[in-house]
Order: sequence, then structure tokens, then C-alpha cells
Amino acid sequence: MEQLAFIDTFEKNKRSNFYYSFLLLPKQKREAINIVYAWCRLTDDIVDEEESEHLKHVLLRQWTYEFEQAMSGVSRYPLLNKLSQTVRRFNIPLHPFRDLLQGMEMDLVKTRYTTFEELREYCYRAASTVGLMCTEIFGYHHEGAKEYAVNLGIALQLTNILRDVADDAENGRVYLPQEDLLKFDYTDDDISAHRYNANFRRLMKFECDRARSYFTHALTFLSEEDKPLFLAARIMEAIYFRILQDIERAEYNVYDNRIRLSAFKKLVITVNVWWHNPTRRADAG
Repeated sequence: MEQLAFIDTFEKNKRSNFYYSFLLLPKQKREAINIVYAWCRLTDDIVDEEESEHLKHVLLRQWTYEFEQAMSGVSRYPLLNKLSQTVRRFNIPLHPFRDLLQGMEMDLVKTRYTTFEELREYCYRAASTVGLMCTEIFGYHHEGAKEYAVNLGIALQLTNILRDVADDAENGRVYLPQEDLLKFDYTDDDISAHRYNANFRRLMKFECDRARSYFTHALTFLSEEDKPLFLAARIMEAIYFRILQDIERAEYNVYDNRIRLSAFKKLVITVNVWWHNPTRRADAG
């Protein structure tokens, strides 16, 4: 069962934005990132794909237990044992994994966020944690690389939330902070009705500007020396920033426009980031 899920996760990986960022990693790091990503994806699937809320809670508790078993000894799941080996090989702290599990628990019990601070905590647990795991695999010279991962993770998750407003509402979740909805005189019912109006555009502009600020802030922490090591992260950054720009170009109408990048566009972005990679330029010279 888990082997089939593992294979299915890699197939999903090929269709995801992450796939293109992994392509240019050295073999050992690419394999390590794929194992970490597979664990993250399977953890997320427990929350997103099971229909019974009770079953989701049970499976997430079991998965958490097996994770701890793997980290302290041996799990009955081969993927978790591979993850344990990766954690030891790259000296990855365990707190990002545990924080991500808590983030998935949040998704099971919380469908509304009163303030942005609450949402920011969720974004950290759901996305920044993955960046912190990957940071240890990429390697880094400066501690600021971790802050880059944290802020970039928040930027990526906010972009996902803005792109998926309608889909999330259909699943009973509204991630946009209630304080922001109130500020712009927009409601959960308006989201459910896909009400595209001036208030929604003002609300979405406010949220997009916030996401942009996290992209910008992230870059202040990534040193020139570490940029070549973070090529995969910078590809992710470029892909998601393009998605954010496309939301803005669509005048924030995510109800009637499916904001997605084609495989060709993702490949073009990947090549462009690689072409401007400092190490590649140095090698070319």
C-alpha cells in the first residue's frame, strides 16, 4: 500500500511546481529532496484526500507515531526509514517535520483564521518547514539562509492560498484572515458565491501586496555566496512569483480564471534561473 502511495507521490511530483526545481540538483541531493518531498506530500494527502474527518485524525496520528518510530529506530514503512537515513545523512533537525505535522493538524481542526498572525503560523508550519528541511540538504554558508527559507515558504503558501480561494471554499476552508474580510467589506458568503466585485479586488490586491513583501523580504537574507546552492529554491521562487503576477494580471479574478503555469512556462523559468545562476556564469567564464 505505502509503496503504491510512494510511486503515486512521485507521479504527482512530476506534475508539480517542485519537480522543475529539483531537476538541476546533484544526484545525491535530488534523491534526498525527493524523499523529503514524498513524506511531505503523503502527510498532506492524509488531510486533503481522505473523506472521513475521523479517519483523517486517526491516520495522521498513526503517521506521526510511525515518523517518531523511524527517527528513534525503525518504522514499518520503508519511506519513513529512508527519511530517517536522509535526516541523519544531512543532519536535518526534527522540529520542522514535527511543526509540519502540527500544521496538518491545524488543517483538520481550523477552517477560519481570525488574524494574519494566525494565518502566518499556519503558513510557517505548512511551507516554511519544508524550506528548512531542504536548506540542510542544499547546504549553506550563512545562517540567513534559514530566514530566506522561512520567508519564502510564507510567500509561496500565501500565493497558493490566493490562487485557490474558490477551491478551498468548496472544501469548507477560508484562509483569508477574517480581519481582512471585514476591512474590505467582503464575507465568507461572498467567496462561496464567487462574487467578483470592487471589494474583492481591493481585498486581493492587499493580500497580493503582502505576498510580494514576503518574496522581497526573503531575498534580503540570501547571500551571494549561498545563491548557487539554493538554485532549486530560487526556481520555486520564480515560478510562484510568476503565478502571483498572473493573479494580478487577471485583475485578481481567480473565480473565472484558472491561474496555472504550463509545463513549457515552468521549463522556461527553470532555464532562465539556471542561466543567471552565479556559478554557471563563473563556469562559462
